[in-house]
Amino acid sequence: MTEKQQESWEQRDLAHIWHPCSQMKDYETLPPMVIDHAKGPWLYDIHGKKYLDIVSSWWANLLGHCNPEINEAIKEQLDSLEHVIFANFSHRPAIELAERLAEITPDRINKFHFNDNGSSSVEAALKMCFQFYHQTGKPEKQRFMCLTEGYHGETIGALSVGSMDLFAKMYQPMMMDNIHVQAPDCYRCPYGKDREHCQCECFEHAEKAFAEHAHETAAMIVEPLLQGSAGMRIYPPLYLKKLRALCDKYDVKLIADEIATGFGRTGTMFACEQAGISPDVMTISKGLTGGYLPMSVTCVSDEIYDAFYADYGEGKAFPHSHTYAGNPIGCAAALAVQKIMKEQHILETAAENAKWLTAELQKAFAHHPNVGEIRHIGLIHAIELVKDPAMKEPLDAKKRTGYAIYKKALERGLVLRPLGDILYFNPPLNITRDELSTAIELAHESITDILPE
Repeated sequence: MTEKQQESWEQRDLAHIWHPCSQMKDYETLPPMVIDHAKGPWLYDIHGKKYLDIVSSWWANLLGHCNPEINEAIKEQLDSLEHVIFANFSHRPAIELAERLAEITPDRINKFHFNDNGSSSVEAALKMCFQFYHQTGKPEKQRFMCLTEGYHGETIGALSVGSMDLFAKMYQPMMMDNIHVQAPDCYRCPYGKDREHCQCECFEHAEKAFAEHAHETAAMIVEPLLQGSAGMRIYPPLYLKKLRALCDKYDVKLIADEIATGFGRTGTMFACEQAGISPDVMTISKGLTGGYLPMSVTCVSDEIYDAFYADYGEGKAFPHSHTYAGNPIGCAAALAVQKIMKEQHILETAAENAKWLTAELQKAFAHHPNVGEIRHIGLIHAIELVKDPAMKEPLDAKKRTGYAIYKKALERGLVLRPLGDILYFNPPLNITRDELSTAIELAHESITDILPE
């Protein structure tokens, strides 16, 4: 046996791989779990240990790992076409997917620009809105508005319309100067309201920003109803409805970043539906291919598309491309996802399971002395841990309580990756109640290990 063969897979990983969103020194005490295979919501490592993937592998795995129908669609596509340049060329899976997206996206949306990851779709959206106003007689509209605590990706443009210091602070000198609007904070509402009984008094911050900056603003980008990386912060549909009206009043394009919220995560196909609004631009990824393959789409209105449609010599085309745009294998996976969603009534079943999960989590955690709020939208449920629920004071971040609970959960076979001290469930939409019960039990044991009741 060679020296390399004698090394563990974990050692071989750490010899060369720089893992994302990680302090690699942490891997000295928590080495990577090398996964051998997966099925449904379960991951199995090379040692035979299984883990319940309650976070859907970064919110992307929509219908379970190694879903047989998605697998079959990919295998079938592989035998006919793996990839082709998407400039001047096309293929059946992309055409059929665009037709399907036109059926399920909000009313204004009718054109689809294919990219290869979520951040890329946001970059395209920003550039489209910037160029739209340049080509329609308002070149002064060059800036963007976004919500504080928002997250839209890791590329420089996407970071520039995000507001989380964890991701963006280091790179401020590289970023665009955008307008950051105070976001709704329904758990710690400064107006003394709650998300079920308010008129979105906090919307005054958006009104003030638009009054001051709309003349120079091309677009406002938001995560509709759910600010995921901020800790699964949920705000009312009324806020989104008011924002659509404000954008129309001031001629500012509305970009709905549905990368994390789309395809049933919030209980409807897209979160915008719950507010009864249609954005000018919508970005989608993650669940688009069921978490199988990197693919994203920037979805736009005819109004925006038409501003780029001209004779070549006018220089109005959109000069933006990605090598793997419109990949046929990704499109085949996405079409399989839509077929399953429709034929197996996934949204309806998930909605019933969401109600049940809310009740079960309340039973398990509502009386814990460090649980401040259990919030939910669709199957997404978040447990915010605090020092004292009455005061809503956060735990000491330096103690990394959420990370300690995460490690305990891994020991028990549950992937409960935290957002600071906020623990959350964001499972595949077809997870069973038995599997959810297992997750609740393991989460409860892990939390009480670190924070006794």
